[in-house]
Amino acid sequence: MGVPTPSRRGFLTAAGGFALAGALGWPEAAVAGATLPEASTALSALLVSNDLYVSPDPQRVAFVIYRGPTPATGAPAQLALAAPGAQQGEVVDAHQMSAGLPKGRGVYVIEAVLDQPGVYEGRVLTRGKRVPLALQVRQTAAAATPGMMANRAPSPTTQNPLGVHPICTRQPPCPLHTESLAAVIGTGRPVAVLFATPALCQTRYCGPVLDELLVARQPFENQISFVHVEIYASLTGNEEAPTVMAWNLPYEPFLFTIDGSGIIRGRLDSAFGRDEITPLLQDLVT
Repeated sequence: MGVPTPSRRGFLTAAGGFALAGALGWPEAAVAGATLPEASTALSALLVSNDLYVSPDPQRVAFVIYRGPTPATGAPAQLALAAPGAQQGEVVDAHQMSAGLPKGRGVYVIEAVLDQPGVYEGRVLTRGKRVPLALQVRQTAAAATPGMMANRAPSPTTQNPLGVHPICTRQPPCPLHTESLAAVIGTGRPVAVLFATPALCQTRYCGPVLDELLVARQPFENQISFVHVEIYASLTGNEEAPTVMAWNLPYEPFLFTIDGSGIIRGRLDSAFGRDEITPLLQDLVT
């Protein structure tokens, strides 16, 4: 893919952490469920889309709302987003996506055109409050984006684990490790690949997201090849799996949908459930 990226944790600090440390004074671990100041009951908005990039096409911007240390999904929310240098931004209704995600930890999503790099200043309007939310938009995405050719590096399988052990940290292991990406991408059949590590996930969304994919795939099993790739080569979490390095992924989870010619058609990152997975799969077969 040819785009150098910082370390996984460094990326979270520099990207998603901008909205946390820069605007709110909290570390990026807040998104991963770390304990926030217990005495606080103030509302805060935390960005979970950490790989935003310049594009003329709308892209997914996802965030969560906390009250003190507790997730506070439930109330309607809007987002006013101003481009760098602008004083005002259009107010857009945010859609709540909670199906299949941990209780109270659903996400709010908007589609936004981010056509210049820099810091976009946002205000989340919810529960009668105006809550700051800043977005760092880079000129180029770290991970692959729709329209790009998918990387055809092999992925670990039960027959050839490529030095990865275990090849699935879900309990019980999922059945999406029988085919290598090298064998299915670009063969005329669409592919959906999820990069996620239920046991070592930095955001704690990987397990629920994988469970959601296992349910969402059922109507599409005869039309789409499904592959799950673990993030790390072992449970120590010290070394990334070779496929993750080949795809140059800065964090997890990531879901990519790929058409039969090998072109990426859609992607989801960080936190997503069946409300967003199913439309991407449907788009692959229509």
